[in-house]
Amino acid sequence: MDSLVSFWRHICRHKYLITLLIFGVIIVFLDENSLLRRLKLYQEANELRSEINKYREDFEHSTRRLNELAVDSGAIERVARERYFMKKPNEDIYVFEEDIEDLE
Repeated sequence: MDSLVSFWRHICRHKYLITLLIFGVIIVFLDENSLLRRLKLYQEANELRSEINKYREDFEHSTRRLNELAVDSGAIERVARERYFMKKPNEDIYVFEEDIEDLE
């Protein structure tokens, strides 16, 4: 019984510190909006922003390429020859494995 009273007095002396520790544990680990969850969401948002930038650059590149194809009729022929290995009836083409790997 004496140890229980001693324990209770110890808790009463340090009640503010214990309350702050419990509050800290709840905020950092247990809460729905905990700091750990916020850090994870912040990292995911950064990854998504970088992915958006990558797709935006791809879109701009494709738009420039489409505009180039719309303006220059020789560009269509160049793309057909480079990308799809098309040829004129009197030509021979040679395809190297490195060329195929570059297109993929």
